[in-house]
Amino acid sequence: MSSYGKFAYVYDALMADMPYPDWLAFAETAWGKYGKPRTVAELGCGTGSLTIPLAGAGYHMTGIDLSSDMLSVAQRKLEQQPQGRRFLREGSVQWVQQNMKEWELPEPVDAVISFCDCLNYVLEEQDIRSVFSSTYDGLKPGGTFLFDVHHPNTLIRYEEEQPFVLDELDVSYIWTCELDVPRREIEHHLSIFAREEGRSDTYRRFEETHTQRAYDPEWMKQELLAAGFNEVSVYADFEWVAADDSAQRLFYVAVK
Repeated sequence: MSSYGKFAYVYDALMADMPYPDWLAFAETAWGKYGKPRTVAELGCGTGSLTIPLAGAGYHMTGIDLSSDMLSVAQRKLEQQPQGRRFLREGSVQWVQQNMKEWELPEPVDAVISFCDCLNYVLEEQDIRSVFSSTYDGLKPGGTFLFDVHHPNTLIRYEEEQPFVLDELDVSYIWTCELDVPRREIEHHLSIFAREEGRSDTYRRFEETHTQRAYDPEWMKQELLAAGFNEVSVYADFEWVAADDSAQRLFYVAVK
């Protein structure tokens, strides 16, 4: 997926049920184990649903995303925090429009995160290697790289359980999937109906196609090691238990 356009402005409504507190808790637990960071980069930060609360918790955050629309929504959300400027008493936020395959900041950071299956949108093995290499280069020694991806079996379940339907007052969708089994690649086709602002009875329809690819879990681990990380662990579904084929989400913890 090259960039989000109109989708950015309905993204939060569509993702309202996502387990953001669980991702935040996983990061905090990991940092409790491996060292609490001061500076954190988030790859694929989207509308800032994780970046902003982490900044509010005192971290110096850099939210990196390819989409200028997503970053615009993120900045608007930051400005609308109920505490105003006091929200960032100790932390900070900056937004950077970059491709995660070749991201770079002026100074290395203490930690990097990329949650909500962002790396599943990286569709070629060489590009996964590029993400890992850029992240290794962008971390301080001892820094942590935390991310989650769909297990390959999760894409199979998506195709088996489709179609998916959301019917809410402000936004609705019909979501279907097509799975390319040999590549472990799935196309998500969404017909989205979003209510026009200020109009109770007028909706606009637009189409989105998002493609994700899942990778062999052991291959991902070996590529992290090949990039230079000296410790890599894989956990399942927000829990600190070793992942197996029953996992829906794989959580990687890589230490430089």
